[in-house]
Amino acid sequence: MTVSIHFLGANRQVTGSKHLLKINDKRILLECGMVQGPRRLADRLNRELPEALGRVDAVVLSHAHIDHSGSLPRLVRMGYSGPIHCTEATADLLGILLPDSAHIQKADARYLKKRGKSFQPAYDIQDVEDTLALLQTHAYRQSFEVLPGVRVTFLEAGHILGSAQVMVEVEDGDKPLRIAFTGDLGRKGIPVLRDPDPLPACDVLITESTYGDRRHPPRDVLEQQLLEFFQDETCLRGRILIPAYSVGRTQNVLWYLGRMIAAGQIEPIPIYIDSPLSTKATRIVNRHKDLYDREAREYLESGRNPFFFEGVRYIADVEESKALNKLTRGIIISASGMCEGGRILHHLEQTVGRENDCILIVGFMAEGTLGRKLLERYDYVKIFGERHLVRCRVRHIDGLSAHADYQEMLDHFAPIATQVEQAFIVHGEESASMRFADRMIDAGFRSVEVPLYKEEFVLGT
Repeated sequence: MTVSIHFLGANRQVTGSKHLLKINDKRILLECGMVQGPRRLADRLNRELPEALGRVDAVVLSHAHIDHSGSLPRLVRMGYSGPIHCTEATADLLGILLPDSAHIQKADARYLKKRGKSFQPAYDIQDVEDTLALLQTHAYRQSFEVLPGVRVTFLEAGHILGSAQVMVEVEDGDKPLRIAFTGDLGRKGIPVLRDPDPLPACDVLITESTYGDRRHPPRDVLEQQLLEFFQDETCLRGRILIPAYSVGRTQNVLWYLGRMIAAGQIEPIPIYIDSPLSTKATRIVNRHKDLYDREAREYLESGRNPFFFEGVRYIADVEESKALNKLTRGIIISASGMCEGGRILHHLEQTVGRENDCILIVGFMAEGTLGRKLLERYDYVKIFGERHLVRCRVRHIDGLSAHADYQEMLDHFAPIATQVEQAFIVHGEESASMRFADRMIDAGFRSVEVPLYKEEFVLGT
């Protein structure tokens, strides 16, 4: 039996995860993510999927974030009609994330056409509906057959609702080949979600490395940073704009804000969730209480809800969203998280030039994204093709990330490090991935590779 892995996305970069597992003449695709970044490059890559994806027998998805799932409708448009395996909560989230992605592409095309620019969406809502019809859901910790002789088990990843670490077991005589894929690995002790499950022994490990060169502050330090930020900024009487992923980050920010307001640590201030997607996602998170950790369950049992409390307003239609342009005080949480699409762009158009306003960056911003340029304090940024002087304050708090840092990942891998024969590092910028490779070698891993785009490796040799 010949088993190999072909890396087709998120290699020495963070977005567009695609990893093709080849087992003899069968092919299993781990992730089918959309590339996010400079519009011209991202649009081309999202329309022109790698040729190797022209024949895939099954798709296994770790979680619903668009950089891991967003090209599934494009794959289906190309002719894929096989199963897409995921957890139940991931399927629920895909039911809102993928239609939203199609809607944003259509809206962007219409908006840019008015400005004399051309943009061809990678897929439409029919492609999304065809994709959702292919979803097959599975419970955590229960193995299922993907192809004859190949079984998969989903383990809790603790990254977002429904996220999973993927264990693949390939029959090969008396000794099966065991392949572990982290997807995006979460952290212990973060609000709402359960901690990641331990990884069992495996022969091959494929791991993300988003924070392969950084540490997060401890939770008590993060909470103090957030408290000081909101105390400072609410006193300044400007408005606060927070770009946040609809799934995960939005709910985490609400968790902390609600607790600080309830404790009297900050004064009540209007909070606007201006993203139809974030509203839908929060309702899904609110529905899946079976996936909460003990802290969140106890909070609910006390009679309080971390996402729906006094002062929070979920914005529905476009006219309500436009009315927020006149807002001079309050908190607006809007998507997308990397500022590459959605209503956040319209708010940024208003905010960047206002000296009294503040943009709070609370998550990872991939290289080349508008969010990264704001994080790096560019003097000017382009929004919808127009150049804007950045006059507002831009502040950054990193500890809200749902990705494990390098030490958290090493601690997670420690029980299996010396047993892994081959390790591969993906989903991280080149410097972070290379640095994490060194750390993994120091931690006892025998062979660690940082694959290049389209590089292929034989497994189990």
